[in-house]
Amino acid sequence: MKKIDHIGIAVKDLEASNKLFASLLNTPCYKIEDVSEQQVSTSFFKTADQKIELVAATSPSSPITKFIAKKGEGIHHIAFEVDDIHSEIIRLKGEGFVPLSEEPSKGADNKWVVFFHPKTTNGVLIELCQEIR
Repeated sequence: MKKIDHIGIAVKDLEASNKLFASLLNTPCYKIEDVSEQQVSTSFFKTADQKIELVAATSPSSPITKFIAKKGEGIHHIAFEVDDIHSEIIRLKGEGFVPLSEEPSKGADNKWVVFFHPKTTNGVLIELCQEIR
């Protein structure tokens, strides 16, 4: 693992949350992107070397819809940047962590992503991400 890539925050209303976080962080979002495969719209904010990703559902069957219904808006995941997502999946599975999918999928911000079940990570949804080259 190289570093924390971003912290994902589940939100109900992306537009309203973009205004809130732009005021809070004193910077505008630099990217808004739909990720149809995951049924979400995202926006990104950058402060120094850190990124915040706001994630809003685009479908009632989105995992974000279910998350917000159960836990409300708030921190959804922590994403770690990796050099080789496939070898990290194998390594973490060998350590007993359970991926939510066997293969990475295309995520926001030009990244391959895979999530690990929070039941195996002390209740925190962990995302691995690798830049698509």
